[in-house]
Amino acid sequence: MIISQNILQKALDAALSTGADFADIFVEDTYSSQLSILSSNPESAIVGQLYGAGVRLFFGHEIVYVTTNDLSETGLVKAALNAAQSRGQGAAKKSMPLMQVSFDSIHTYGEKPWEMDRNRKFQWLNSIDHYARARSSSVTQVDASLHEKFQRVQIANSNGLMAYDERAYSRVSLETFVEQNGVKESSTEREGQLGTSEIFDTMDLKALTETSVDRATMLTTAKYAPAGEMPVVIDNAFGGVIFHEACGHGLETTAVAKDASVFCGKLGEKIAHECVTAVDDGTLENKWGSISIDDEGNATKRTVLIEKGVLKSYIVDEMGARQTGYEKTGSGRRQSYKYAPASRMRNTFIDAGKDSFEEMIKDVDYGLYAKNMGGGSVNPGTGDYNFQVREAYIIRNGRIEEPVKGACLIGRGIDTLGKITKVSKNMSMATGMCGSVSGSIPTCVGQPQLLVSSLMVGGRA
Repeated sequence: MIISQNILQKALDAALSTGADFADIFVEDTYSSQLSILSSNPESAIVGQLYGAGVRLFFGHEIVYVTTNDLSETGLVKAALNAAQSRGQGAAKKSMPLMQVSFDSIHTYGEKPWEMDRNRKFQWLNSIDHYARARSSSVTQVDASLHEKFQRVQIANSNGLMAYDERAYSRVSLETFVEQNGVKESSTEREGQLGTSEIFDTMDLKALTETSVDRATMLTTAKYAPAGEMPVVIDNAFGGVIFHEACGHGLETTAVAKDASVFCGKLGEKIAHECVTAVDDGTLENKWGSISIDDEGNATKRTVLIEKGVLKSYIVDEMGARQTGYEKTGSGRRQSYKYAPASRMRNTFIDAGKDSFEEMIKDVDYGLYAKNMGGGSVNPGTGDYNFQVREAYIIRNGRIEEPVKGACLIGRGIDTLGKITKVSKNMSMATGMCGSVSGSIPTCVGQPQLLVSSLMVGGRA
């Protein structure tokens, strides 16, 4: 516990003092650390603590949200009264007696970030530089960092819910720079987990580093990608970023409730090829995007969004449920107490299919194999997207041929779903940070390899 039950009860009553329909309080105590090296030399060590609370009130479908760093009884009650009085005067209500919600967490954590020797962490990061330079003499610089966060949260609402949870996050980022024959290129890799010190034993830094070096080296000799509409095979893992961005955000009630999504009113309709089943799952053990409870205190769950091409569910938070009438999916998430929660994705992926990756390639006379996706942009309302491909190859006569660079994929999410004709058995996931109205949160994206029958490729004509 961070704050006593008695203080939370008084603050909730204060929040309801002018007639609010609902109130909740999110309390947070978070330790964070970021260590970085530059070519084997320690570059920075930044440690911080975030401590505060957010008080949220519903007046119908209107939200009032205030934050405070004063978690004394006086400070929290004052914040709740300020929120209540900002809306005007109505009949006071009483919150339900708080009852602690119990749940069994499947996630296990090792040593907490502050319990581990910092020099050991720097030595671990230095091995990335060693692996990179051992892989290729073309490596000129290596940047690597370790990000750790240990978050304690306490949630209480006027319906009588009270919950407490602890979450731990660890993530490695690295960027390698190479130069060959006067051509300079770089490549970035990131990998993380819901966990603490286990990352030092479970993560294969050598493989991660070599992937980065090899990709950067390949780019020094690759020609520019051709432009035009063609079949595209998108690889697994981070290839799922397209579904996440171009489709996933459109399935959140943050957009659906405002009628600002192409998926509005399509529940029960076929919106994709029957080989496509898509899931948003917060229950996967120690996955980067997993949670035991969401930031509204609701138990997480596995939510099937699309089943064999048919839209089955949206991603629904507390306010989204009130606005749309759909059942909550345990998806209310936020970056910190400084943000009100919203409907957000967790581990979102296209599920494994039945097709063979090798057969997909053989089916393409001329097209693109997008082996590794990068960043991009998307219009959440329409699903129109444009994504960089960090590593790509030409497919010619059913074979993967020469590498190309500078490719991007251009399309519209709902159209692309209908053009996915094959999905492989090789589902894999990758970590990322997702930004939206409630800040930046850890999420996983994923998919098997899949074949899109026709997609616009941006490149050089």
